[in-house]
Amino acid sequence: MRRVRYGIFFAGLLASSPLLANTSWQQTEAQARGQTVWFNAWGGDPAVNRYLDWVSGEVKRDYDITLRIVHIADAADTVKRIQTEAKAGRTHNGSVDLLWVNGENFRTLKEADLLKTGWAEQLPNWRYVDVQKPVREDFSVPTDGAESPWGSAQLTFIARREQTSQPPLSAADLLSFAAAHPGTVTYPRPPDFTATAFLEQLLLVLTTQPDALKLPPNAETFAEVTAPLWAYLDKLHPQLWRKGTDFPASPAKMDAMLANGTLRLSLTFNPMHAAQKVASGELPKDSYSFGFRKGMIGNVHFVTIPANARSPQAAQVVANFLLSPAAQQRKADAAFWGDPTVLDMQKLPEPWPEVTSEQTPAVLAEPHAAWVNALEQEWLRRYGTH
Repeated sequence: MRRVRYGIFFAGLLASSPLLANTSWQQTEAQARGQTVWFNAWGGDPAVNRYLDWVSGEVKRDYDITLRIVHIADAADTVKRIQTEAKAGRTHNGSVDLLWVNGENFRTLKEADLLKTGWAEQLPNWRYVDVQKPVREDFSVPTDGAESPWGSAQLTFIARREQTSQPPLSAADLLSFAAAHPGTVTYPRPPDFTATAFLEQLLLVLTTQPDALKLPPNAETFAEVTAPLWAYLDKLHPQLWRKGTDFPASPAKMDAMLANGTLRLSLTFNPMHAAQKVASGELPKDSYSFGFRKGMIGNVHFVTIPANARSPQAAQVVANFLLSPAAQQRKADAAFWGDPTVLDMQKLPEPWPEVTSEQTPAVLAEPHAAWVNALEQEWLRRYGTH
């Protein structure tokens, strides 16, 4: 028995050795050469699309991987495609190799066992990741190595200094601000992602039972937990643009309305969005970001690999490149994209030069992923027919 124990001990020692891990990664890179990765990613922002074009050129040059970007409007559409393939028995050669995902869509795929697991923390560039960020859970759902973090995000307001020198810094302030400037405040129509995040933000700061949000909603307590949110919206809506009878289709529409003076506030889920849009000339130069004094809801967004991916090795190499200091630095720079990094600056081999950034408020953890659908459905029931 002693020999067996020693054998197990030495096997474990070898498995954890950097040399063996490095050899394993070299094998992954070798298998990845010549493969094509079909990367399904949200295509709604030109800056994001330009960045992904740059990534495509880098991985082609350095790893001989052909990266095909499939621009999608909603990750839920890709989730349905993966589910359809699974129902048809397509366990190999799937149409998706890599997917930009988080939250409810990740939970749906993970619970159906449709994702490759256990790979993310084996990526060489994981050593640079800031593990103080929520990189091991996604909307309270453990990732189990099925997602590699890609960027940070946080709900953020945008205003113009010429119009709004003193922004509202709490939910109560926002209500007073809307009443003082009727018709100039609004939010996107749910189920837009940013709209739902706005509902979650308000619920988080208004509810008397915040701990209930860490678990899926309970049918018996849902009305009680959410009552302060609906009472608040009932007061807010009459002060909004078009008196809350209509809502912009997207944050991009709100940006345009802010730029032309119709609105005093816009919304985004990227704290560096305003800086990036000012740099590109899409928002006026006096645009700035802000959040509530006690914090704003935030998360990490990830890339994941379906269990039936055609090129899982190349997908891992691309995910590892997305975590590299060079790729993360370029992504964080508002001149290119302005998407905050998931890396720990203290872990980097050399410091970054200064990049354009924004001061951000404290990050509030998002509710459990199951709250997304519950809040959207109740909002539509209450306000969707207006």
